Amino acid sequence: MSEVEGWASELESVFARVAGRFGRADLRWRMRDYVRGLLAPVGRKNGWQLAEYVGHRDPAGLQHLLNGARWDADAVRDDVREYVAGQLGPDGVLIIDDTGFIKKGITSAGVSRQYTGTSGKIDNCQIGVFAAYATTRGRALVDRELYLPKSWTADRERCQAAKVPDDRGFATKGELAKAMVRRCLAAGLPAAWVTADEAYGQDWSFRRLLEQHNLGYVVAVPKSQQIKSLAGVWRIDELIDDAPAGAWQTLSCGNGAKGPRVFDWAAAKLPVNIVFDPDPPTHHRWVMARRSLSDPSELAYYLAYAPVDVDLGGLARIAGSRWAVEECFQAAKNECGLDEYEVRRYVGWYRHITLAMLAHAFLTTLAARAQETAKGAAETTPPASSPSPWRRSGACWTLCFPTQNPARTDDFTH
Repeated sequence: MSEVEGWASELESVFARVAGRFGRADLRWRMRDYVRGLLAPVGRKNGWQLAEYVGHRDPAGLQHLLNGARWDADAVRDDVREYVAGQLGPDGVLIIDDTGFIKKGITSAGVSRQYTGTSGKIDNCQIGVFAAYATTRGRALVDRELYLPKSWTADRERCQAAKVPDDRGFATKGELAKAMVRRCLAAGLPAAWVTADEAYGQDWSFRRLLEQHNLGYVVAVPKSQQIKSLAGVWRIDELIDDAPAGAWQTLSCGNGAKGPRVFDWAAAKLPVNIVFDPDPPTHHRWVMARRSLSDPSELAYYLAYAPVDVDLGGLARIAGSRWAVEECFQAAKNECGLDEYEVRRYVGWYRHITLAMLAHAFLTTLAARAQETAKGAAETTPPASSPSPWRRSGACWTLCFPTQNPARTDDFTH
């Protein structure tokens, strides 16, 4: 009973945190009912079933909360982010990813035939770009943006019908991601790292934004990713192919549903970037790869930017933390109805998604208080001698590109 009372007390504190965003008492009560419904064991969290669960005669009041009432979903989002940061603590990882919401018809804001990892194919869907925050205590969603394809932003009549603001133009998923990163940093989210999949990791401007804010990152990139140096240009898979056997270490990158997620990892520092880096540098850039133990031909590639005292075990841990956002999506969809909305308008999407994020943040807090998330233990193997261009340097490996004297260029990126 004391535990149940603690849950009820925490939920009331969550409601009190956001109550000021709703100017009228009836809206506050509808918000409370809606979030309670999202947390409830309802078969499908659509308007009628939620209304029935919370004791409404029909879903009109809840639909008005999402579509017609006056309240600022972005202000509630800010409250969610502050709540998550306070509950999960500092030095976490900010994770960027997107997820699809399968839809029928053509009128829902942003809906289009586009690829989504939700179904693993091109589907009629909406795409939401999200930011999650993860620490050893748990993980939760802290920001969101609805992706609008060019087929939408080029059709202003269609946008007006879905109540898309007139000033909302086309933005790539990468641009939406950068906007969320800037917001999180401006709000003081205590993230120490950023990670993302290759859709975002291969974007040089995204990586550069993080470097300008002294944020460490480990981001996935495609095997064709180019690594540029004053000495030349290499593909990342070619550099990894040259890695000596001793460069590979068997490490856990964190715990999964079936225990530690163990892979072979290899990483090497890149030369200092004389255009962007201070002297002496505060961070090093790395190329790294993850190799399956059961199928050595299965590799994933990464670029990293890390404080000078970080080793391969630390980089692997950050790379492994990216899966936390998938756990957020799964939990928020399964437990909080993240994908079960019945709104077509632009503002309705943001309002439902934000309240679902609030519900998920509450569940994350309860889970964090119940138990601490275990960290994967790192195992190391001794290094061996290395052929060029890999060189052993102290406790890590570096890439020593052939020394040449090319004309200097300001296009010195990675």
